[in-house]
Amino acid sequence: MNKVELIGRLTKEPEIKLTSNQTQFCNFTIAVDRRFKDANGQRQADFINCVAWKNTAVFIQKYFHKGNRIGLTGSIQTRSFDDQNGQKRFVTEVIVDEAEFVESQPSQPQPQAQQEPAQPAQADNFQFEPNMTIEAGELPFSL
Repeated sequence: MNKVELIGRLTKEPEIKLTSNQTQFCNFTIAVDRRFKDANGQRQADFINCVAWKNTAVFIQKYFHKGNRIGLTGSIQTRSFDDQNGQKRFVTEVIVDEAEFVESQPSQPQPQAQQEPAQPAQADNFQFEPNMTIEAGELPFSL
């Protein structure tokens, strides 16, 4: 099985390009943080090359910008080509099948005076106990 799921940040603005037969695609790179910090306490990142095609490429270009977090699902592909000197080069990249939002984007900042303090939910003090029976009328929401 060849499946990859990644969450990372776009390293630059995604840009739509066209193949010779006018198929839309988008090459981009995401920075994916590693799980652990290095010996100096710094978090390292891997820079993963990605390619999205057709509608997925258009979606990414329209809704994601440099620095945005993005969730991707796809597969890993390796291809080869000859460079200008005739040397064979290999490229490994993620072929993106799906892209999704990982963080919400603020529509427009609201002045502090208009924001009301959050009201605690009715279920904030609820504590679950093993073998507890709850009747539908006791739930803070309807079924």
